[in-house]
Amino acid sequence: MARPPSKSYYCTLVAEQVTIALRRRPAFSTQGAWFVRCSEVDCQWVDTNQPPCPLTLDLFAAELEQRRTPNGGN
Repeated sequence: MARPPSKSYYCTLVAEQVTIALRRRPAFSTQGAWFVRCSEVDCQWVDTNQPPCPLTLDLFAAELEQRRTPNGGN
């Protein structure tokens, strides 16, 4: 499977353009849950995806839907 996508995003918390990427949380026996990773590592909300962080899985809704379809949409 291809590496999850990334895209440019204007984050209102840090007031600058950041790169966001769809990632999975590590899990021992199964694939972890999806989350949105931000390139701004100094942000106190990095990788939390909880308010006031504006990052949600909705930003990657199309990509997640494609992964849910048989054969990844191919």
